[in-house]
Amino acid sequence: MLALLTALFGPELLARGTGELRMPGAGLTTLLRTVLFTALALHLGELVAPQLLRPVRGRPRTAVRGWAVPASLTGAAAAAAQIAHLAAVSDLGITETYGTREGGLLLLIANGLAVAAGCAASRRPALALAPLAVVIGAEALRAHPEAHSPEIGAALTVVHLTAASLWAGGLLYVLRTMWLWRGSPIAARALLGRYARLAIWLYVALAATGTASTLRRLPLDVVLTSAYGRTLLVKLVLMAGVSALAVAARRRMLRDTDPAAAHRLARGEQAVLGAVVVVSALLTVAPDPHWISLR
Repeated sequence: MLALLTALFGPELLARGTGELRMPGAGLTTLLRTVLFTALALHLGELVAPQLLRPVRGRPRTAVRGWAVPASLTGAAAAAAQIAHLAAVSDLGITETYGTREGGLLLLIANGLAVAAGCAASRRPALALAPLAVVIGAEALRAHPEAHSPEIGAALTVVHLTAASLWAGGLLYVLRTMWLWRGSPIAARALLGRYARLAIWLYVALAATGTASTLRRLPLDVVLTSAYGRTLLVKLVLMAGVSALAVAARRRMLRDTDPAAAHRLARGEQAVLGAVVVVSALLTVAPDPHWISLR
């Protein structure tokens, strides 16, 4: 419920007093993009995280139920709803909306997620990597329409969105598996350790691309007076919380043979990551801060 309220009313609250133009229906757009980002994370996590399970010695043969198909179908529906919403606020027909840059990219995202769902339901679910890569590329292009070197911004977003999706989606898959393996604590602890080693590299990629994107997009004089700057500060605070919980979980995992305490901390990390997804969606609807910069 808190995530829903944040998505719907966050754009209005964060833009209050900035003097920036408001995007019509920003709250609904944020909510739909939150659903889309969540779907992408769930599917990517389900494709990559099982590779961490196979080398674990003595692991139970039970596996968690797959969520990739419903996740991608829900994400496709969210992208299609964004097209309808864009048509409504722009006073365009659906066909005309497809002809716009954003409408065309959203159509590509919706189709990519639908194809990914079909791949997940087939005997070769790994084929979904190709349409998911198309989805990430289309979202990166949609998020960086600036005339000045958009290819650099899009490339940074591709890496950032991929790393964030693997972190959040992979952690959820690992936590679900650890709960299923609660009768085999040694295997569960080993699985969390393998994920922790992967997460370090994902964190480095997130930090590097996030810093570079911020330096490109946010003038220092509007950090506190623009919706983008304020939203970014909220995201940084949440990421600091995620980092603290991740470090605490890893330390507890190294000290204790019972993974229960580390599992609780990792669940907290997952909850804060969910909030980060919502705030990341808020960033995609925040106005370009360069419009109110003094420079």
